[in-house]
Amino acid sequence: MKRLLSLLLAAAIPTLPALAQKFEGLVPTPPMGFNTWNTFATNISEVLIMETADTMVKNGMRDAGYNYIVLDDCWALRTRDANGSLVPDPAKFPSGMKALGDYLHARGFKFGIYGCAGSKTCGGYPGSQGHEYQDARLFASWGIDYLKYDWCFTETRNAKEAYTTMRDALFAAGRPVVFSICEWGNSKPWEWAKDVGHLWRTTGDITDSYNAVQRWERGWKLILDLQYSQVQPADGPGNGIGQYAGPGHWNDPDMLEVGNEGLTFAESRAHFSMWCMLAAPLMAGNDVRHMSPEILAVMTNKEVVAIDQDPLGKQGWRFRAEPSREIWVRELANGEWAVALLNTGDTAAELSIDFPHMGFLGNCAIRDLWDKKAAGTTEKAFTKRLESHDVALLRLKPIK
Repeated sequence: MKRLLSLLLAAAIPTLPALAQKFEGLVPTPPMGFNTWNTFATNISEVLIMETADTMVKNGMRDAGYNYIVLDDCWALRTRDANGSLVPDPAKFPSGMKALGDYLHARGFKFGIYGCAGSKTCGGYPGSQGHEYQDARLFASWGIDYLKYDWCFTETRNAKEAYTTMRDALFAAGRPVVFSICEWGNSKPWEWAKDVGHLWRTTGDITDSYNAVQRWERGWKLILDLQYSQVQPADGPGNGIGQYAGPGHWNDPDMLEVGNEGLTFAESRAHFSMWCMLAAPLMAGNDVRHMSPEILAVMTNKEVVAIDQDPLGKQGWRFRAEPSREIWVRELANGEWAVALLNTGDTAAELSIDFPHMGFLGNCAIRDLWDKKAAGTTEKAFTKRLESHDVALLRLKPIK
């Protein structure tokens, strides 16, 4: 009788909805994939996405971990339909987004799309302000797995409020979605976004340069410096904004320019290495259908990708900065370390790491990940000749 009464009472009490939150467990390591913007900008289509996916299967990128294919801005018509829904441009996407998502899912990829927290996107297409729940339901119906959410035409809107609203809308739609906050670092999202998104941009846009400044765009070395300089710990050297990142919540220094024409091969290799040191999302921004074997080898180097994907999830930090040399270190799982030696000078040079004066690393065996060979131990200094803006990336394993 008591059991029957309990069941009747339980049936009479309405079930409360789950509290809104971001979807947990989706990115224990930084997400990897491809984004259309850096190379293609507005020149996008379902044919491009399908060819990109097929290429990434054939060339090994998917199996190396690049499993998110993200469609950036300019995919929609300029106006919503009579019901207020976003409409894919039928000239660019004649089969529709659901069919495109099905195509990607059938090949082992996850489907990403772009939205904006303002009234319009950065390209002038409809934004999601005031339509968050409607758009989230639409994205879920298309099979979207990843949302890059930009910050144009937001006027006086509060960033935390705007991104929390879309987080709640995505959760209510019921389909797990990686939420990429693209607010450019203006409101210091590393301080508040851990419970809102899975990754957050820390600066303005990247461009295919080492250190150029073009409008709001910066070369990768300038963006690298900002990851460290935006927050300085009070008690001396530390990892800047890296202290806010970790499994499931990542600082995002923007997409990769590896292989694009503004970079030398050395700069592409160094750029990739340093993003791995930062535990950054690795979103290819080149035309993967037409890249050199050397660039493909950089992007699919298993030992280097493993640095980025290390399960400990600690972001690297700058240990030393001099006029032509920087040393960055990153703590890895199982007591191991990654160390990067970066030639910031304009000419080739022989550079060294004085490991005996870096006692916190302990006694370790050194492996040079780009040369793919053993390189001594930390009992002695490591020395290597590096081209301008090139890097030596080392993995250190304790000697027991």
